[in-house]
Amino acid sequence: METISENVSFGGIQGVYSHQSDACQCEMTFAVYMPPQAKEGPVPVLWFLSGLTCTHENAMIKAGAQAWASEAGIALIFPDTSPRGEGVADDDAFDLGQGAGFYVDATQAPWLPHFNMWTYVTDELPKLIFRNFDLLEDLQGITGHSMGGHGALTLAMNLPDQYKSVSAFAPICHPSVSEWGRKQLTAYLGEDETNWAKHDAVKLMVDKGFPGHILIDQGAADTSIDLLNIEQMAAAIAARRQPATLRIHQGYDHGYFFVASFMEDHIAHHANILHSL
Repeated sequence: METISENVSFGGIQGVYSHQSDACQCEMTFAVYMPPQAKEGPVPVLWFLSGLTCTHENAMIKAGAQAWASEAGIALIFPDTSPRGEGVADDDAFDLGQGAGFYVDATQAPWLPHFNMWTYVTDELPKLIFRNFDLLEDLQGITGHSMGGHGALTLAMNLPDQYKSVSAFAPICHPSVSEWGRKQLTAYLGEDETNWAKHDAVKLMVDKGFPGHILIDQGAADTSIDLLNIEQMAAAIAARRQPATLRIHQGYDHGYFFVASFMEDHIAHHANILHSL
C-alpha cells in the first residue's frame, strides 16, 4: 500500500492510497477517513460506494461526509468504482467498462480478467485496510449513491454478517428490468438472468431482506428516477414488512448536492446502529 496524500480534516485524517490488486489485476486507488476518535482506539467503519463515472474522489470531496463522521466517531472508506488503466477493457459508453463496475464479478469476456469488484470490495480491500488501519472489523456499515446504492443494498443483503447497517442514496433498485442494469449485467454476467438475482436489490428484498433497519433517500426531481425503480423497492419493502425508512424529497435531483443534503442523516443512521452493537 502506498500513500498518495494525507490531509487533516475535521480533526481526523483524510488519506488517499493505492495498491496492486490481485482481484482486479491492476493498480487500484482508494480513500480512508480516520476520525479524531481513532487516535484513542479502533472505531467502526462505513463504506461509501460511488456511482457511474465516479472514482474514489467524488464522494470524498463532494458528499460532506467527513464533518459528520468526525462527530460520530466512525471511519469512512471510499473505494473506486472499477478497475482502470492500460490493458483494462473499456467501452465508449459512460455506463459500461471503466467507471461502471456495478459491484459484480464478471464472468464474460472481455471483462473477466479485471472486473471483479464484488471480490475486491467485500474481500481484498477490507483485508488490506484492516491490516493497515486500527478499525473495528466486526462493526462495518455500507452506503452508496446510484450504482453505489445498488452495490450497498445488494452487498448488505447478501452479506448481513459482514455489514451490520445499510443505507442508500437514489439506488438502482431493480437492475434486472432497467436500462441501468440489463445492459451491464448482460455484459458482465451473460444472458442467463438467474445469475443476476444476487445483484438485484428488489429481488433480494423479496427473497432475503435485511436483519436491520434500512434507510433510503430519493430525490423527486431526479431525471434518472425512472431508471431506478424506487416504486418497486417500496412495494417489496412493504410486502416483506422490512424495517425501513424510504424518503422521497421534493425538488432534489440525482447529484451530490442531494447526497450532501442528507449525509448527516445517513451517518447518524449508521453510527446509531454500529455504536449500539
